[in-house]
Amino acid sequence: MDTKDINLSAELKKYFGFSKFKGQQEQIITELLEGKDIFVLMPTGGGKSLCYQLPALISEGTAIVVSPLIALMKNQVDAVNGLSSDEGVAHVLNSSLNKSQTKQVMDDITAGKTKLLYVAPESLIKEEYLEFLKAVKISFVAIDEAHCISEWGHDFRPEYRNLKGIIDKIADVPVIALTATATPKVQDDIQKTLGMNNALVFKESFNRSNLFYEIRPKVNVDKEIVKFINQHKGESGIVYCLSRRKVEEFAQLLQVNGVNALPYHAGLDQKTRVSHQDKFLMEEADVIVATIAFGMGIDKPDVRFVIHYDIPKSLESYYQETGRAGRDGGEGYCLAFYDPKDIEKLEKFLAQKPVSEREIGLQLLNEVVGYAETSMSRRQYLLYYFGEIFDPINGEGAKMCDNSQNPPTLKDATADLKKVLEMIKVLGEKFKTKDLISVIAGKESAVTKSYKLEQTEYFGFGKSESDNYWKSIIRQATVQDYLKKDIETYGVLKISEKGQAVINGKSKEPFQIAEDREYDLSQIKSKSDSDQAQVQAGGGLDQELFNQLKELRKTVAKKHGIPPYTVFMDPSLEDMTVQYPISVEEVAKIYGVGEGKAKKYGKEFADFIKKYVEENNIERTQDMVIKQVANKSSHKVFIIQNTDKKIDLEDIAKAKNLSMIELLSEMESIIYQGTKLNINYYIEENFDEDIVDEFMDFMKNSESDSMKTLLAEYGDDLTDEEVRILRIKFISDVAN
Repeated sequence: MDTKDINLSAELKKYFGFSKFKGQQEQIITELLEGKDIFVLMPTGGGKSLCYQLPALISEGTAIVVSPLIALMKNQVDAVNGLSSDEGVAHVLNSSLNKSQTKQVMDDITAGKTKLLYVAPESLIKEEYLEFLKAVKISFVAIDEAHCISEWGHDFRPEYRNLKGIIDKIADVPVIALTATATPKVQDDIQKTLGMNNALVFKESFNRSNLFYEIRPKVNVDKEIVKFINQHKGESGIVYCLSRRKVEEFAQLLQVNGVNALPYHAGLDQKTRVSHQDKFLMEEADVIVATIAFGMGIDKPDVRFVIHYDIPKSLESYYQETGRAGRDGGEGYCLAFYDPKDIEKLEKFLAQKPVSEREIGLQLLNEVVGYAETSMSRRQYLLYYFGEIFDPINGEGAKMCDNSQNPPTLKDATADLKKVLEMIKVLGEKFKTKDLISVIAGKESAVTKSYKLEQTEYFGFGKSESDNYWKSIIRQATVQDYLKKDIETYGVLKISEKGQAVINGKSKEPFQIAEDREYDLSQIKSKSDSDQAQVQAGGGLDQELFNQLKELRKTVAKKHGIPPYTVFMDPSLEDMTVQYPISVEEVAKIYGVGEGKAKKYGKEFADFIKKYVEENNIERTQDMVIKQVANKSSHKVFIIQNTDKKIDLEDIAKAKNLSMIELLSEMESIIYQGTKLNINYYIEENFDEDIVDEFMDFMKNSESDSMKTLLAEYGDDLTDEEVRILRIKFISDVAN
């Protein structure tokens, strides 16, 4: 296409209501319209979809957009159809359509109405679709979420790897591939697989300067998250958990605590998933608790926080998931909870995988540990992983992480590292972290006894420091490559060349570790609170009108059956509270609106604002939220039912307003009355296997189950509560 005759800025204003392009968008669009293949690496929220939506809207024919998720397609089709006053500008072609819907789509394409056709890679293989697409005019092909093409990427799908052949069968047209996350290795793999080695590569910085990154130790995690969400009342957020069970449990816990939350995972039926996602998009739910099955399909610009209940398996996943926050340019808070035990669990799962997968998985996990435990700027660490250099002092968003705002205290631990490495060497490099910690702390265990480790000179040498301190040294030594974990006998630590240099006294660099932080929750406040205050203090934003416009937006959205933000984005509503547009023509001049949207939705907003301007004293009444008082009766039935459902004990206690001690007393009364309680799920999740076996053996041979006897034996290794929990298991398993 001859792009000289096209005024791209005017088209941008007409369709999207923006007066200027972001970053490299204009250049990307120009090159694509001139028939060149394009490869775009752009962070989430950087404006990727506009790079193919605008050229599709102004080109002759239909652009095919290959997209991995049905939910994502539906979302984007709604958004594109909202840009134009004509019907059928964008369509989906996938397994969710019935025959008459499929015919409607094909008719609209043939009639030249449809500019964007969203398809799943699986649909392109279908013979009937393939034949149809060959016969119509195709403008270009866009491949969204292109990292799915790479087997090194974190969402590998075989159909994606055959896309090149399929596209060639349909038409000889330019291809634009887009991804928001790709390390240099993945980028190379995508280009090779798509035969795009000659494509023009546009790489935007991966720095999302409006996101604040924070890692906290996983202590009282439920309480901390509830507290955090309450500090951000009414804001949209996502909580990611690794297991479906945890998603269900935690969504329930949030609901009990007055948070408007819903679960989302692949185990729910399609109807429930779609309903929960829509409620989140329509602002009928504030928080979604989800596994990674949720997210790629969500293009909600005003997500204000993303919380990781469990640390993810790779930094790609972490970057992708945190990237759901702050897509509208406002601040997003990314909070993750980290417990080295979670990493050990993930490592155990990896041990069952084939060797090649295990090696990649371990490498990815190691990067996550490095990130969680780093004392450097988290932004710098993250960007370095994606092949980008960042200045932690003057870079954009340099202060937006916990390490930059509150630098951890560093401690030189070189001498202690040397001692640990020497010990591992002397003991023959055949033990895992847990056993090495037992030796350092001078605690007897099944392993120390069978290998007679209490007789070595190293037994108990580190008693004066906490177990956590030594764990931290071993973890950091692994991350910094002084130690490596053996792949075959997974978890056994071996000395690397770098570690050997320390033992030989030839290493020059000091070994420093960050001391554990103490967190004062009252001090940790999202910066967005103060930003909001500044906006109001500046007198720019009419907060009252803004709130009412959000309500109006919800009503309009409901009427059209689309998410509120696809009517007008928050920044557009904010601009309305400053400009007070009272006609459709004036609404078209508002930031981010444009002619199509103004025609479609502008009248109701203009009329509403006109009335507000005339009266100027409207006060909106907030709904009162009434907290239900927990019902104290029927604990026994409730506890039995919930342990059967494998709900976390802490959550059961909270649901009934009990302390953990009260709950354990109730449970003891149940098992001592002869009823079985299955709490194995809780024990597997929270206790070390060896200690459980040891405890059960001890109880089998013990003459008493009194706490005094049990604490005398296990008081060093277990808390009172933990001893009571294991005793409940024993009585339930053996006596009932």
